[in-house]
Amino acid sequence: MTDRKRPLIGVTLDSESPGGYSKFPWYAVRQNYMSAIAQAGGVPVALPHLPELADAVLDQIDGLVITGGAFDVDPAMYGDADRHGKLTLKAGRTAAELALLRGALDRNMPVLGICGGEQLLAVALGGSLIQHIPDSIADALAHEQPNPRDEMGHAVQVRKGSLLHRIVGASTMGVNSSHHQAVREAGPHAMVNATAPDGVIEGIEDARFRFCLGVQWHPEFLIDQGDIKIFNAFIAACQS
Repeated sequence: MTDRKRPLIGVTLDSESPGGYSKFPWYAVRQNYMSAIAQAGGVPVALPHLPELADAVLDQIDGLVITGGAFDVDPAMYGDADRHGKLTLKAGRTAAELALLRGALDRNMPVLGICGGEQLLAVALGGSLIQHIPDSIADALAHEQPNPRDEMGHAVQVRKGSLLHRIVGASTMGVNSSHHQAVREAGPHAMVNATAPDGVIEGIEDARFRFCLGVQWHPEFLIDQGDIKIFNAFIAACQS
């Protein structure tokens, strides 16, 4: 594959308050998001939080990756009047990502949502979220896993007949786990494609679109052999 034929993949950034890296607000993204996309044949580009430029950005890219982060989607976006005390919001980031995500879906552009990106995808598709897993699911797994994120946290069951199953070619995967929220409802047209042993939804997809996939884990760590297959399939969709 030549560089000229590599699709351009927009990758959303996290936002941080002044402190640490800079005395001014700054963006952040883990390097393995970018390296996984590059390994699969894409050219990753970082996207700032400027919702007014969403259409202009989408004119330039071939696919969109909504990344994760240590924050939550505002429950008001999916109709919940109450807000759990454990929630952390980043309104500017969410506004920008939602503008990009909705615009990409309107264009039938391939979309991959990762962790919090999967949750935002569910909301964009008309679904809803569990605000705090320990308060909603009895005997839930440790979805904020105690071991390092580059190690497996638990297994997931992959739904046969789903896009995810066709991609990874397996009925189970070993995944990491770094979330306190989860998808409650995937949306009226979306399918749940993966679940944890405690029943927590771990993946969604929507067959109305060319490639519309969300996973609750972080496949960019390439823990399971299916993880790179997810990126390979996404990049292939961006080239079609």
